[in-house]
Amino acid sequence: MHDEYQNPLTGRYASRQMSQLWGAQRKFSTWRRLWVALAEAQAELGLAISPAQIAELNAHVDSIDFAAADAYERTLRHDVMAHVHAYGDQCPTARPIIHWGATSCYVTDNTDLILMREGLTIVRERLVAVIDRLARFAAEHRALPTLGLTHLQPAQPTTVGKRACLWAYDLVQDLAEIEHRLVSLKARGAKGTTGTQASFLELFHGDHAKVLELDKRVAKKMGFDATYAVTGQTYSRKVDAQVVDGLAAIAASAHKAATDLRLLQSRKEIEEPFEADQIGSSAMAYKRNPMRAERICGLARFVMSLQSSSSATLATQWMERTLDDSANRRLVMPQAFLTIDAILLLYQNVASGLVVYPQVIAKNLAAELPFMATENILMAAVEAGGDRQQLHEVIRRHSQAAAALVKQEGGENDLLARLAADPAFARLDLNAAMDAKNFIGRAPEQVNEFIAHVVKPIRTKYPQALLNSAIVVV
Repeated sequence: MHDEYQNPLTGRYASRQMSQLWGAQRKFSTWRRLWVALAEAQAELGLAISPAQIAELNAHVDSIDFAAADAYERTLRHDVMAHVHAYGDQCPTARPIIHWGATSCYVTDNTDLILMREGLTIVRERLVAVIDRLARFAAEHRALPTLGLTHLQPAQPTTVGKRACLWAYDLVQDLAEIEHRLVSLKARGAKGTTGTQASFLELFHGDHAKVLELDKRVAKKMGFDATYAVTGQTYSRKVDAQVVDGLAAIAASAHKAATDLRLLQSRKEIEEPFEADQIGSSAMAYKRNPMRAERICGLARFVMSLQSSSSATLATQWMERTLDDSANRRLVMPQAFLTIDAILLLYQNVASGLVVYPQVIAKNLAAELPFMATENILMAAVEAGGDRQQLHEVIRRHSQAAAALVKQEGGENDLLARLAADPAFARLDLNAAMDAKNFIGRAPEQVNEFIAHVVKPIRTKYPQALLNSAIVVV
């Protein structure tokens, strides 16, 4: 295996659970289950298929002879027919009725919808786990003041916990979209070669009611409550585009949060987990690089790039279908799920082990806080009897001088000392005005409210997702 390219998504990043979902065994076993479901429904509706034939099909659903299927495909140049023949070799009695009236997309499309449904369920659980851990972190640091940044420039203070709520809320909105996609997914059903169900109408001698019932029964046997109202040869690739859009939205949310963490780590305020024996750099032994957050960003960019591919596939499906979707979807759909799985596992790991440095956070905030406190100082000085316009000019001059000291000479921000030495502010307790907690507004309360009203219902709705989520070191 070392002399051929191996996909790092399956070998390095994604979970075994997601890798197996999109693996060959699961895919082709599902094809066979669909053939069984079709035969069962056809028999129930009166076609000449015996219980022995169905039993034989059921007995070989998972015992796939991949070597035989590969040999058939090299000759036939058709993957579905290769597996029809391989299945037929194992089921000689049932061989004549396998794939009866169906087109290739009966198995390929219905299988993809089944796999996407389970994949979205896994993604939903991963999202819940990350939201939960970010909420725990937010609760712990709900009232820890930190410098807020807009335009990546110092702005009004917030708290570490409130900032984590911003990351979590993006994922909450992503969760709502994934829930919507899961509810919206339907089966393709038994629609025939161009979606007209002509072959099944022929099998049932023009009985439209039986054709409709066949479609419903096949869907139900595969766990769907409904089928898409109309299809061409395939279900509309709009469905794929919508699913990939949802996954790409998760990637964008993760990228944003991971970028914030990379910036915060460069400020030495918050770090991602770092193991005792972990090496940050092969040359610079002192380094603690944010490699997990960087990996999240790299993987997220890949998922976001897949949006254009799935949309282009939808746009270029001429008439009832063109086959240029096939090769593209073999790459895009599994890899979108595998990559999001890897991202959310990383995100969960990072959120579970964030290291906060309150002293550095306080120091960075203190360096900027005097400028932010000037409005409060101005209001207090006016209340003490000063002239607002004159005091504003005094503060402006002192602020400019303090800023010049910081920027041009590399000195410390001495604005507070300048104001304290100015007679205009002699009667004020300037140190009291510098308490950072006076500048964070309702941030701590907002954290409490977010957890109570947004996160708690999610935890209640998906308790199993929290129990099943293992913390994986990646």
